[in-house]
Amino acid sequence: MQNQVITITNKHHAAAKIIYDRVSEELAPKYIMTVTGEVGTGKSTVSLLLAKLLKENGSRVKIMDLDNYYNIPPLERKAWRLENGVEKVGLDEYNWEKIYENIEDFKKGRKASMPLVDMMTDYVDEIKTDFNGVDILIIKGLYSIKCKESKLKVFIELSYEEAINNKLYIPMEMTDDFRIKVMKEEQKVVQQLKKNADFFIDFDSSDEMYHL
Repeated sequence: MQNQVITITNKHHAAAKIIYDRVSEELAPKYIMTVTGEVGTGKSTVSLLLAKLLKENGSRVKIMDLDNYYNIPPLERKAWRLENGVEKVGLDEYNWEKIYENIEDFKKGRKASMPLVDMMTDYVDEIKTDFNGVDILIIKGLYSIKCKESKLKVFIELSYEEAINNKLYIPMEMTDDFRIKVMKEEQKVVQQLKKNADFFIDFDSSDEMYHL
């Protein structure tokens, strides 16, 4: 997402290095990995720092954010959820057809159009990109672990409650009672997907941080 604020701590740097050390042993052309976790648990931060490490060591990396792939755009999503019920929160909210289309674009090394949410306007823009020469795709998001093409499925062991309590979560929307209900429902879905992970990151979040 464009204009997203993220929190960076030494623990995020350490987590990215741990994943890098793990993945560097098995990198292959058109390598796909996923980073999954609850809301505010560091998916964006870890993915960014991991991508920087990979770039510094000679790989060309693209990060694919599944928050850009909701079927219902941000400006309409809360009303849709209120009308349809919080139990509709989950995997079916995402445009998996478009997600897999863009994954295939990466695998084939071709030009592609991708959605991009602007956090300032809440509009869904479109960007043009070229996957030619891109070596690694990092897919991050609540349910990214569902992507069957992933060779390494990373799960961040931190709850959204812990992220909020430790001031790691910087909400871009009002955290009212309904938003908390949504996050609890998302938490249930993420925890159900956890069994598919093959690499876990568990870090103490009580460290100094700065925002980017």
